[in-house]
Formats: sequence, C-alpha cells, structure tokens
Amino acid sequence: MAVPFETHFVPELIAAVEAGGGPDGALEVMAGHRRWGDFGLDRGALAERLRSYEKLTPGDAVRSFYTLYAETQGKPRWGDKTPEYVEFMRPIAGAVGEAHFVHVIRDGRDVALSRIRWRQKRSGKTPPVRRMARRWKEAITVAREQARKVDQYLEVRYEDLVAEPEPALRRICDFTGLEYDASMLAYHERASERMAEIDRTLPGTSDRVELDASQRLAKHEMATKPPERDRILAWRNDMSDEDRAEFEAVAGGLLKDLGYPVGDGAVAAAAAVAEG
Repeated sequence: MAVPFETHFVPELIAAVEAGGGPDGALEVMAGHRRWGDFGLDRGALAERLRSYEKLTPGDAVRSFYTLYAETQGKPRWGDKTPEYVEFMRPIAGAVGEAHFVHVIRDGRDVALSRIRWRQKRSGKTPPVRRMARRWKEAITVAREQARKVDQYLEVRYEDLVAEPEPALRRICDFTGLEYDASMLAYHERASERMAEIDRTLPGTSDRVELDASQRLAKHEMATKPPERDRILAWRNDMSDEDRAEFEAVAGGLLKDLGYPVGDGAVAAAAAVAEG
C-alpha cells in the first residue's frame, strides 16, 4: 500500500468537483496546493488522467491522484494519513465508497503536550491548554459522530499501538484486507528514505506560515525511531497539576468516556495502566 505524506486537499477537491470545476478545477486544487511538491508526481500525467473521464466525479478525481501516486511507488493499493480527514469521513465516503477509516485515538493530554512542545520549538510561544483541550474534544466528537454514518470505521488506541504494536497492526490489517508482515514493525529502518519526500521548504499561504525543510523533518523525527513506551501517558510526569486540571475541565468527560483516568488519583491510575 502506498501512503503519501499528508495531503490536506481531499475535502476541497471533492467540493470543487461537486461544484462543477471539472478536470481543470480538480487539477488546480491538487497541483496548486502547497504540498504538491511532496508527492513527486507529474502535473501533465495527472491532468491526462483527470481528462480521460467523460464526466469527472469526485471519486474519479480522488482515485486519479492516489492511483497515480501508488503506481510511482510500485504498489497496488493506496491510503492517506492526514489526521484532519476523520472530521470529513462522510463526504469522503460519499465520494469513495470503498474507503476504510482507521481512527487512532490518543489521550488528549499527551496530544496537548506534543502540540505545545512543537509550537514552543517553532515559535517560542505556548498555546493555551484550554484551547488544546477544546480542539481535541471537538475533533474526537465530530469524528465519532461521523463514524456512525460510514460503513467502514475502526478505532485504535495510540497507547495499544505503542505498547503492543503487533496485535494492533493485525487488527488494522484484518480491517483493511492487508496481509500482516513483520517488517511493519521495522518501519523506522526505512524512515529516512521516506522522509526525503518532505526535505524541502513548505511554502507559506495567506493563513499558513512557511516551514523550512529542517522544521518539517524535525516534526516527523519520531518516525525514525521504534515505538517508545515512555510516550504513553507522558502527561502524568510532564504536565503540571494546573494544566491537567485545566484540560480536564474542558475535556474530562470525553477522556472518561474513552476510558482514560481523570480527576483525583488520575496520575496513580495512569501509572498503573502504563505499567500493566
């Protein structure tokens, strides 16, 4: 299976074709996107594929991009790993009926810590914990609401994927109809080859800042390492009591619904979970 780096344009692509943009409109959404240079595709080859349809549908446009990318990688199947797409599952499933969605859910407090560290490293600024909590809660809530309206949806816990990767990967393989291979556990050994795809400056836009190659590579640094168990429930050691309380004041109900410890005794409970 060929999976490019994050694309971010699929919802816009579907909307453009639905609005009557045709092949030219679809091509502009994809080849005009700031991430286009990550994929190593020929614009003319994609244009030819889009124009081969008598009447281009959103599904045709989506498949044209991904099948072309998969061919360049010598793979028969394709996928995508753009996190925000869990909030657009209904339109994606409506366009691409065969779509399978794997939603990896991580304790929101660890998500907040990760994002805060990234922002601090990039800009020296610390985003409010409350805002991180709202964003995490909204994303998970929207995704789970949409999951009820698509045919193929699987939730996987990040903590399970890190602590016991093989069983989690086998579940994903069974769900997607892929054959499990032990080499999946050695992804980090080939990471540098894949990382070369984004070893370039990501241009800025009216609402997005420019990212140079070193920033982009640093953001994906963990892909070059095997799973690290100390990233599971890291908040219990690295998040202050004040920040944890602030996060839980916003998203504690959802954390609890998902089975994560909250409130008084949460740190001790999380430590027991991590050790067990």
